[in-house]
Amino acid sequence: MNHIDLRPLDDDDLDAVFEMMRDREAIAMAAFTAEDPDDRAAFDAWIERQRGMADVLSFVVTENGGFAGTAASFTIDGDREVTYWIARHAWGRGVATAALRHLISREPIRPLFARVAAHNAASIAVLTKVGFTEVSRNVDFAPGVGREIEEIVFALPPALDGA
Repeated sequence: MNHIDLRPLDDDDLDAVFEMMRDREAIAMAAFTAEDPDDRAAFDAWIERQRGMADVLSFVVTENGGFAGTAASFTIDGDREVTYWIARHAWGRGVATAALRHLISREPIRPLFARVAAHNAASIAVLTKVGFTEVSRNVDFAPGVGREIEEIVFALPPALDGA
């Protein structure tokens, strides 16, 4: 069994994150991505903004100590959300599910929200495995596919015991 963990994002991770987020197959699955994934200056500016925000928690996902992706939590319009991006070499082995479990264990706010392109069956499966349920759908422009698509909003409610 592979050991999956989260660690803080470091400057030394930025090249790997940039390259991961340029993977065309992953971009098509995620859909709601940067307008130009090859624009390093825009990526660097985006990362710098994220790292400067007190409410953004950014992590590197590791598999057996090596880079396997990213995971983060942040606030938009008063709602706490999570996101993750797993490198292609780590797909299909439960890395995303384990990483999301670690992330939500570090994030005390509930409800917790996540958004996913309706065609991204793998990410939908990950969210439902850890207890997220669908709460709404909307259609919006997705730069990763260059057209409007359906996005599903999921929520992780507070635990019944109040935790």
